[in-house]
Amino acid sequence: MEFLDSTIFKVFIYSFITAIATGIGAIPFFFIKNISDSFLGKANAVASGLMLSASYNLIFEGYLENEWMTLAGMLLGVVLVITADNWMNKKFDVEVKDLVGAGSKKMLLFLGIMTIHSFAEGVSVGVSFANTLEFGIFIAIAIAVHNIPEGLAISLVMVPKGTTPIKAVGWSIFSSLPQPIMAIPAFLFVDAFREYLPLGLGLAAGAMIWMVFAELIPEALQKCEPHKIGFWVTMAILAMTAFQILL
Repeated sequence: MEFLDSTIFKVFIYSFITAIATGIGAIPFFFIKNISDSFLGKANAVASGLMLSASYNLIFEGYLENEWMTLAGMLLGVVLVITADNWMNKKFDVEVKDLVGAGSKKMLLFLGIMTIHSFAEGVSVGVSFANTLEFGIFIAIAIAVHNIPEGLAISLVMVPKGTTPIKAVGWSIFSSLPQPIMAIPAFLFVDAFREYLPLGLGLAAGAMIWMVFAELIPEALQKCEPHKIGFWVTMAILAMTAFQILL
């Protein structure tokens, strides 16, 4: 009982809730049955807008702590994701259709980028709890709500390519599991993790920005007219920005 009342246990529970919340974003796809090429293009556009908005938020948070470390993280993120992409194209010959429910190996790269993003958010939760319990709970709830559109972005990319909605729920939650994993050590060793948090925020932002312009937007343009893609990217950014303001 003493452990259940401890702050460490509360850190784990609240950070685990943030991961579970990501799966909520896949729920609309249990009711969407017919997916056309036009819908696929718009889905990629909306996912792009959500990811670009999330990237801006990560960069902004990083700049508040250390501008140059954030910038270095962004560069590192781009280098790592390009390296991973080239390696997968040349060396990775395992069929991933049964794993993610889609025939594209890019899905693994996409999931990897979203998972990297969650490491930084997990550290943010742990550092916040080290401030005060109340502040930690507030940040955890904010990230949990913020994770819902991130789960939607993951589902928008995966489901139109053949992933079942239930698998999209599972992979959305999986992408956020680093949050409870990283929250506890960040809480226990707050000074060390706070120092390098801007690097992690920048790394996640750089990787997501690359994914948007190298993969999602070009694929969207193959399925839908450019002016419609621009509209849905912009609307997604505006919606995510309004969402952040409300939080």
